Order: sequence, then C-alpha cells, then structure tokens
Amino acid sequence: MNHAYHFCSGNSPLLISMPHVGTQIPPEIACNMTPEALLMPDVDWHLGLLYDVVKDYDISTLSAKYMRYVIDLNRSPNDISLYPGQDTTGLCPIDTFAKQPVYLKERTPDEAEIQNRIDMYWKPYHDKLESELQRIHAMHGIALLWDAHSIASHVPRFFSGKLPDLNFGTADLQSCDASLQEALMATMQNSVYIKEYSHVFNGRFKGGYITRHYGVPTVNIHALQLEMSQCIYMQEEPPYKYDHHLAKDIKSLLGDLLETCLLWASRHKTN
Repeated sequence: MNHAYHFCSGNSPLLISMPHVGTQIPPEIACNMTPEALLMPDVDWHLGLLYDVVKDYDISTLSAKYMRYVIDLNRSPNDISLYPGQDTTGLCPIDTFAKQPVYLKERTPDEAEIQNRIDMYWKPYHDKLESELQRIHAMHGIALLWDAHSIASHVPRFFSGKLPDLNFGTADLQSCDASLQEALMATMQNSVYIKEYSHVFNGRFKGGYITRHYGVPTVNIHALQLEMSQCIYMQEEPPYKYDHHLAKDIKSLLGDLLETCLLWASRHKTN
C-alpha cells in the first residue's frame, strides 16, 4: 500500500478521484505551519461519506492521504496557473483560502523541498491515477474520470456571493465528449432535486489540472470535475461536522449522476 493515497479497485468504466480529502500532515512539515493552517480549513471534508454509493456500482476510488497544504494534487508540477488573471493557490500553498499564512515566518518551503514533496506525494498519486485509467480503458474500451471536490459556500477570494450548490467542470468541453455533459445536464433538469440544488456547468470552476490533463476525449478517456458547496451536506465551521440528514438528498442525486455516467459509458465503448 502506498503511503501517499488510498485506493480501492473496481471493475466499472468509472474512476473517482478525491485529491483534496487528505488530512495528514507530516510532523516535519506541520512544525513549520501556523495554528490557522493546522486547523485545515480548506479540506474537501467528508467526500468519502458522500460518495459511499460507489460500492454499489463497483467504481474505483483514489483519494489523497495528505492535506493540500503539503502539496496540491490538482495543480501542475510546474505550478502553472489554472485561471490566469484570477487569484488562486499554488502547488505548495503559502496561504489559506482566507489569505492567512500557512507557514510561520521564514519557514516556507524552498525549491528543493517542493521537489521533494512532488516526488514523495504528488507523483505517486498521479502515477496511480494514470495507470488506473489505462487499466479501465483496456478493460472497457473507455474510461471516465470523476474528480470530486467541495468548498465553502462563501470564499470571497475566489468568487463573489454564494457559490452554486453543484459546479460541474469539463474545461469548456475540452475534457469530455459533449454528449456526456449533455447527459448530465439532462439528469439535473429531470431530477426531483432540481429545485433543491442550484447548479452550473463551466462556471467559476471549469476543472483543475486533473480534469484538464487526463481528459482526452479523442482516445475515449473523459474527465469532469464536480465542485460541491459544503453547505449542502455539512457544517462549514469547525469542527466541520458531517450532517447525515442534510446529506441524504445530495447522496441520492450523486447516485443518479454516477448512474448517468455509467450508462453513457456503456453506449460509447470502442471494444
């Protein structure tokens, strides 16, 4: 078992990636961090509980063990901005979403430390992500990647006002076939939950590095990102408690969306 991630193998055409759920911080890194950072405010909390429906569909899952402040698995190893001209956090973030410093004074990681974190934490996750997509593709003639995320409903640094509940990203249809996005849009429009949850496709969050890098529709590998507003399933303030009652409906809707992906994949196999 690799120390950098958790992995559960399935035999469906779909892989779910959760790169920001990690809560571990190595002691040698934690000792350089501020008290604010150690509260881990920017974790994608409880996605494992929300997506536990995957066991019913034999879906592979890959999730990070280490917190995004250690290294952000959804950023390019070259730390190229995903949204040029907009504020964002980098490969090894130096501030929180609330712009609080992550590191104590003069304790930020240097280039050698960043490269070490790439080798220890970033590369193993991405090696597994790539190999699993290739395994799925070889098995089914198609592979779908669902990159799962969540964020606080109000983060003025990144967007004004309240974020829509469900934010689908397909890199403006560069990371998946248009018909897959259309199928998901139809599921949302026909859902009994359409009035309960607001949603948008390719709004503020169009998909991060994982979605953009691994989605290659021309070879029948399709990727999308779902960024969920945390207010629809949990307490947004410490201790970030999961709300089973609040999460019930969104879990049901997630099941419908994953079923849509699997049905679409069954119709678009190439072998």
